[in-house]
Amino acid sequence: MAVHFLKRHWRIVCRCFVFCSISAFLLCGCSTVEPPPPTPPGYPKPYKVGSTWYQPLPHAQSFSQRGKASWYGEEFHGKKTSNGEVYNMYAMTAAHKILPFDTYVGVKNLENNREIQVRINDRGPFARGRIIDLSYTAAKKLGIVGPGTADVEIVALARSIQPDMSNSNTNSYPAADLYEGNFTVQIGAFGEMKNAERLRKELARTYENVYITSYFNGRDTFYRVKVGKYTNLAQANRFERIMIQNGYKNAFAIAED
Repeated sequence: MAVHFLKRHWRIVCRCFVFCSISAFLLCGCSTVEPPPPTPPGYPKPYKVGSTWYQPLPHAQSFSQRGKASWYGEEFHGKKTSNGEVYNMYAMTAAHKILPFDTYVGVKNLENNREIQVRINDRGPFARGRIIDLSYTAAKKLGIVGPGTADVEIVALARSIQPDMSNSNTNSYPAADLYEGNFTVQIGAFGEMKNAERLRKELARTYENVYITSYFNGRDTFYRVKVGKYTNLAQANRFERIMIQNGYKNAFAIAED
Protein backbone atom coordinates (compact mmCIF):
# COMPACT_ATOMS: atom_id res chain seq x y z
CA MET A 1 0.00 0.00 0.00
CA ALA A 2 2.76 2.42 0.98
CA VAL A 3 4.74 1.63 -2.18
CA HIS A 4 1.66 2.16 -4.33
CA PHE A 5 0.98 5.51 -2.61
CA LEU A 6 4.57 6.67 -3.12
CA LYS A 7 4.52 5.75 -6.82
CA ARG A 8 1.27 7.62 -7.32
CA HIS A 9 2.57 10.62 -5.39
CA TRP A 10 5.77 10.64 -7.44
CA ARG A 11 3.80 10.62 -10.72
CA ILE A 12 1.82 13.65 -9.57
CA VAL A 13 5.00 15.51 -8.56
CA CYS A 14 6.61 14.76 -11.95
CA ARG A 15 3.57 16.00 -13.84
CA CYS A 16 3.52 19.22 -11.86
CA PHE A 17 7.23 19.72 -12.50
CA VAL A 18 6.85 19.22 -16.25
CA PHE A 19 3.84 21.55 -16.37
CA CYS A 20 5.69 24.28 -14.45
CA SER A 21 8.78 23.89 -16.64
CA ILE A 22 6.76 24.24 -19.84
CA SER A 23 4.90 27.25 -18.46
CA ALA A 24 8.13 28.93 -17.41
CA PHE A 25 9.66 28.27 -20.84
CA LEU A 26 6.67 29.78 -22.62
CA LEU A 27 6.63 32.82 -20.36
CA CYS A 28 10.35 33.40 -20.85
CA GLY A 29 9.99 32.99 -24.60
CA CYS A 30 7.24 35.59 -24.74
CA SER A 31 9.22 38.06 -22.62
CA THR A 32 12.22 38.01 -25.00
CA VAL A 33 10.28 39.41 -27.98
CA GLU A 34 11.79 42.87 -28.36
CA PRO A 35 9.47 45.55 -29.77
CA PRO A 36 10.92 47.94 -32.36
CA PRO A 37 12.22 51.26 -31.03
CA PRO A 38 9.92 54.28 -31.44
CA THR A 39 10.21 55.85 -34.90
CA PRO A 40 10.93 59.61 -34.88
CA PRO A 41 8.32 61.68 -36.77
CA GLY A 42 9.00 61.72 -40.49
CA TYR A 43 11.43 58.78 -40.40
CA PRO A 44 11.00 55.42 -42.19
CA LYS A 45 10.34 52.35 -40.09
CA PRO A 46 13.42 50.79 -38.46
CA TYR A 47 14.58 47.30 -39.35
CA LYS A 48 16.39 44.64 -37.36
CA VAL A 49 19.39 42.49 -38.29
CA GLY A 50 20.40 39.98 -35.63
CA SER A 51 19.89 41.74 -32.30
CA THR A 52 20.47 45.27 -33.64
CA TRP A 53 17.86 47.78 -34.81
CA TYR A 54 18.73 50.25 -37.58
CA GLN A 55 16.89 53.51 -38.20
CA PRO A 56 16.99 54.66 -41.87
CA LEU A 57 17.20 58.40 -42.43
CA PRO A 58 14.40 60.40 -44.08
CA HIS A 59 16.92 62.31 -46.22
CA ALA A 60 20.66 62.49 -46.82
CA GLN A 61 21.23 66.22 -46.51
CA SER A 62 24.60 67.04 -44.92
CA PHE A 63 25.35 63.37 -44.33
CA SER A 64 29.01 62.42 -44.07
CA GLN A 65 30.87 59.58 -42.43
CA ARG A 66 34.34 58.09 -42.05
CA GLY A 67 35.19 54.46 -41.50
CA LYS A 68 35.96 51.17 -43.23
CA ALA A 69 34.63 50.29 -46.67
CA SER A 70 34.34 46.72 -47.91
CA TRP A 71 32.90 45.16 -51.08
CA TYR A 72 30.71 42.27 -52.22
CA GLY A 73 30.71 40.57 -55.59
CA GLU A 74 30.03 37.32 -57.38
CA GLU A 75 28.32 35.52 -54.49
CA PHE A 76 25.49 38.09 -54.59
CA HIS A 77 25.50 38.86 -58.33
CA GLY A 78 21.99 38.44 -59.74
CA LYS A 79 20.30 38.36 -56.34
CA LYS A 80 17.83 40.96 -55.12
CA THR A 81 19.03 43.97 -53.17
CA SER A 82 17.13 45.51 -50.27
CA ASN A 83 15.33 47.99 -52.53
CA GLY A 84 14.12 45.23 -54.86
CA GLU A 85 16.64 45.68 -57.66
CA VAL A 86 18.81 42.87 -58.98
CA TYR A 87 22.37 43.26 -57.75
CA ASN A 88 24.85 43.89 -60.55
CA MET A 89 28.44 43.60 -59.37
CA TYR A 90 29.58 45.63 -62.41
CA ALA A 91 27.36 48.65 -61.65
CA MET A 92 28.43 51.61 -59.51
CA THR A 93 26.27 50.88 -56.49
CA ALA A 94 26.71 50.33 -52.78
CA ALA A 95 25.00 49.23 -49.58
CA HIS A 96 24.57 51.46 -46.54
CA LYS A 97 22.75 50.79 -43.29
CA ILE A 98 20.68 53.98 -43.00
CA LEU A 99 21.03 56.26 -46.05
CA PRO A 100 17.87 56.53 -48.20
CA PHE A 101 17.82 54.36 -51.30
CA ASP A 102 18.89 56.13 -54.52
CA THR A 103 21.16 58.53 -52.65
CA TYR A 104 24.35 59.28 -54.56
CA VAL A 105 27.43 59.46 -52.38
CA GLY A 106 31.02 60.40 -53.03
CA VAL A 107 33.49 57.86 -51.63
CA LYS A 108 37.13 58.80 -51.10
CA ASN A 109 39.80 56.23 -50.31
CA LEU A 110 41.85 57.94 -47.59
CA GLU A 111 44.77 55.61 -48.25
CA ASN A 112 45.31 56.39 -51.96
CA ASN A 113 43.07 59.48 -52.50
CA ARG A 114 40.99 57.84 -55.25
CA GLU A 115 37.40 59.06 -55.47
CA ILE A 116 34.21 57.60 -56.96
CA GLN A 117 30.45 58.18 -56.87
CA VAL A 118 27.98 55.37 -56.19
CA ARG A 119 24.23 55.00 -55.73
CA ILE A 120 22.80 53.36 -52.60
CA ASN A 121 20.50 50.46 -53.48
CA ASP A 122 21.10 47.95 -50.69
CA ARG A 123 21.43 47.61 -46.91
CA GLY A 124 24.63 46.70 -45.09
CA PRO A 125 27.41 46.10 -44.31
CA PHE A 126 26.63 44.53 -40.96
CA ALA A 127 30.19 43.52 -40.12
CA ARG A 128 31.52 45.44 -37.15
CA GLY A 129 33.34 48.66 -37.95
CA ARG A 130 32.33 48.92 -41.62
CA ILE A 131 30.23 51.78 -42.98
CA ILE A 132 29.70 50.99 -46.68
CA ASP A 133 29.72 47.90 -48.91
CA LEU A 134 30.75 48.64 -52.51
CA SER A 135 30.00 46.74 -55.69
CA TYR A 136 32.93 44.93 -57.30
CA THR A 137 33.46 47.60 -59.96
CA ALA A 138 33.23 50.44 -57.45
CA ALA A 139 35.73 48.69 -55.19
CA LYS A 140 38.07 48.07 -58.14
CA LYS A 141 38.05 51.74 -59.14
CA LEU A 142 38.68 52.72 -55.53
CA GLY A 143 41.56 50.26 -55.25
CA ILE A 144 40.26 48.00 -52.47
CA VAL A 145 39.52 44.72 -54.26
CA GLY A 146 42.91 43.31 -53.27
CA PRO A 147 43.10 44.39 -49.63
CA GLY A 148 39.34 43.92 -49.17
CA THR A 149 38.82 47.00 -47.02
CA ALA A 150 40.06 50.57 -46.79
CA ASP A 151 39.54 53.68 -44.70
CA VAL A 152 37.15 55.96 -46.57
CA GLU A 153 35.18 59.14 -46.28
CA ILE A 154 31.66 59.21 -47.70
CA VAL A 155 29.63 62.33 -48.42
CA ALA A 156 26.03 62.45 -49.66
CA LEU A 157 25.86 64.33 -52.95
CA ALA A 158 22.30 64.07 -54.27
CA ARG A 159 19.14 62.02 -54.46
CA SER A 160 18.05 60.57 -57.80
CA ILE A 161 14.94 61.84 -59.54
CA GLN A 162 12.04 59.39 -59.49
CA PRO A 163 11.09 58.00 -62.92
CA ASP A 164 8.06 59.07 -64.89
CA MET A 165 5.79 56.13 -64.17
CA SER A 166 3.39 57.21 -66.96
CA ASN A 167 6.00 55.95 -69.42
CA SER A 168 5.98 52.18 -69.11
CA ASN A 169 9.17 51.89 -71.17
CA THR A 170 11.40 53.67 -68.70
CA ASN A 171 13.08 52.02 -65.75
CA SER A 172 15.84 54.60 -65.30
CA TYR A 173 16.41 56.94 -62.39
CA PRO A 174 18.24 59.94 -63.90
CA ALA A 175 20.65 61.43 -61.41
CA ALA A 176 20.29 64.93 -60.08
CA ASP A 177 23.20 67.27 -60.77
CA LEU A 178 25.91 66.15 -58.36
CA TYR A 179 28.24 69.11 -58.89
CA GLU A 180 26.09 72.26 -59.02
CA GLY A 181 24.16 73.54 -56.00
CA ASN A 182 24.98 74.70 -52.51
CA PHE A 183 28.19 73.41 -50.95
CA THR A 184 30.32 74.17 -47.93
CA VAL A 185 33.29 72.68 -46.07
CA GLN A 186 32.78 70.91 -42.77
CA ILE A 187 35.66 71.29 -40.32
CA GLY A 188 34.42 69.30 -37.34
CA ALA A 189 31.41 67.66 -35.67
CA PHE A 190 30.74 67.48 -31.94
CA GLY A 191 28.28 65.91 -29.56
CA GLU A 192 28.30 69.03 -27.38
CA MET A 193 27.42 72.52 -28.56
CA LYS A 194 30.11 74.19 -26.43
CA ASN A 195 32.88 72.33 -28.28
CA ALA A 196 31.44 73.33 -31.65
CA GLU A 197 31.16 76.94 -30.52
CA ARG A 198 34.79 76.93 -29.40
CA LEU A 199 35.93 75.84 -32.87
CA ARG A 200 33.60 78.32 -34.56
CA LYS A 201 35.16 81.22 -32.63
CA GLU A 202 38.65 80.01 -33.50
CA LEU A 203 37.84 79.82 -37.21
CA ALA A 204 35.94 83.12 -37.27
CA ARG A 205 39.15 84.98 -36.41
CA THR A 206 40.53 84.00 -39.82
CA TYR A 207 37.70 82.93 -42.13
CA GLU A 208 34.34 84.31 -43.25
CA ASN A 209 31.00 82.50 -43.20
CA VAL A 210 31.76 80.27 -40.22
CA TYR A 211 28.61 78.72 -38.79
CA ILE A 212 27.15 75.76 -36.91
CA THR A 213 24.36 73.43 -37.99
CA SER A 214 22.75 70.66 -35.96
CA TYR A 215 22.10 67.18 -37.29
CA PHE A 216 19.89 64.53 -35.68
CA ASN A 217 20.56 60.94 -36.82
CA GLY A 218 17.52 59.44 -35.13
CA ARG A 219 19.31 58.91 -31.83
CA ASP A 220 21.88 61.66 -31.19
CA THR A 221 22.34 65.31 -32.15
CA PHE A 222 25.64 66.46 -33.65
CA TYR A 223 26.82 70.05 -34.01
CA ARG A 224 28.75 70.60 -37.22
CA VAL A 225 31.13 73.49 -37.77
CA LYS A 226 31.21 74.66 -41.39
CA VAL A 227 33.05 77.33 -43.36
CA GLY A 228 32.18 78.98 -46.65
CA LYS A 229 29.36 79.05 -49.19
CA TYR A 230 29.96 77.69 -52.69
CA THR A 231 27.80 77.14 -55.76
CA ASN A 232 29.61 74.07 -57.05
CA LEU A 233 31.56 71.11 -55.72
CA ALA A 234 34.82 72.10 -57.43
CA GLN A 235 35.00 75.36 -55.45
CA ALA A 236 34.29 73.55 -52.20
CA ASN A 237 36.95 70.94 -52.99
CA ARG A 238 39.56 73.65 -53.54
CA PHE A 239 38.76 75.23 -50.17
CA GLU A 240 38.82 71.79 -48.54
CA ARG A 241 42.44 71.37 -49.68
CA ILE A 242 43.31 74.79 -48.31
CA MET A 243 41.85 73.97 -44.90
CA ILE A 244 43.71 70.64 -44.77
CA GLN A 245 46.96 72.42 -45.62
CA ASN A 246 46.22 74.88 -42.80
CA GLY A 247 46.08 72.07 -40.28
CA TYR A 248 42.39 71.11 -40.26
CA LYS A 249 42.93 67.50 -41.30
CA ASN A 250 39.28 66.48 -40.95
CA ALA A 251 37.96 69.14 -43.35
CA PHE A 252 35.87 67.93 -46.29
CA ALA A 253 33.48 69.39 -48.86
CA ILE A 254 29.81 68.61 -48.38
CA ALA A 255 26.46 69.45 -49.96
CA GLU A 256 24.63 72.08 -47.93
CA ASP A 257 21.19 71.57 -46.41
